[in-house]
Amino acid sequence: MKYVQLQNDQIPSIALGTWSWGTGTNGGDKVFGNQLTAEDLKPVYDAAMAAGFNLWDTAAVYGMGASETILGQFIDGKQDIVISTKFTPIGDQPDLAMEEMLNHSLSRLGVDHTDIYWIHNPKDVERWTAKLIPLMKSGKVRHAGVSNHNLAEIKLAASILEKEGFKLSAVQNHYSLLYRSSEEAGIIDYCSQHDIVFFSYMVLEQGALTGAYSSKNPFQPGTRRGDAFNADILAKLDQLLNVMDSIGQNHGADPAAIAIAWSIAKGTVPIIGVTKPKHIEGAIQAANIELTEAEINDLEAAARETGVEIRGAWEKSMV
Repeated sequence: MKYVQLQNDQIPSIALGTWSWGTGTNGGDKVFGNQLTAEDLKPVYDAAMAAGFNLWDTAAVYGMGASETILGQFIDGKQDIVISTKFTPIGDQPDLAMEEMLNHSLSRLGVDHTDIYWIHNPKDVERWTAKLIPLMKSGKVRHAGVSNHNLAEIKLAASILEKEGFKLSAVQNHYSLLYRSSEEAGIIDYCSQHDIVFFSYMVLEQGALTGAYSSKNPFQPGTRRGDAFNADILAKLDQLLNVMDSIGQNHGADPAAIAIAWSIAKGTVPIIGVTKPKHIEGAIQAANIELTEAEINDLEAAARETGVEIRGAWEKSMV
């Protein structure tokens, strides 16, 4: 297992995402077309923990608590586990909203603190970043993170925390071969220069970069990813997937492992959605792949040639 330094802590080089765990608003059924239960997912959790992948990324809004609830059923208090969950600024919330949402998250997860607590979007950066400070002082939050923030917003959040003697530890943005806005905006370089861990989410573009889907084998229609990556879009990815497959053969790996390995080579911690034990096998494989500079260049050139860049409805350009 390869590790990354998160201030004084070591975390695995790959985080495991639970966006597709459970059903309901923003849950696996609406986004991915899944209907996954705790019974389905327990073997995934067990395989991951056995392999040393103990960093789990979730959010209160994933299935409106469903994801956290399932993960909480698996945590027994005896295992070394790293929890990453999120506060989502929505609408007109009272000042106590972050503390209340955190308490609900901790209750569902069955823990007394979260290792990383993210502000999920940049609505009112000054107000909500300041609300992290008492939660960090109390010990309920060990590391502060921001997600979907641009460079100016990241710097503002970092400065607010620094005034109280705390540090912004992590940034989590959409980043993949098809979506490199955070790199182009200088965010990844800024994080590297300031010892902030950059977490890349949707590194597999919700499955579009795994090689399991194509214009002839598309996603389930009527889901978020099925609408975003329809058959016409998937057809544009054929050559990129061919390049990924070819490079994968050099390493005895599939395209998904190559996409993950690329994101690690770029200095990020990828968050990969895991719903089957074989996804853990792929993570083990990806964590041990060392791509050459030529392979990285070939991947990026093929990705540019697709002309595909899919941004979520909740996202803004970082550039």
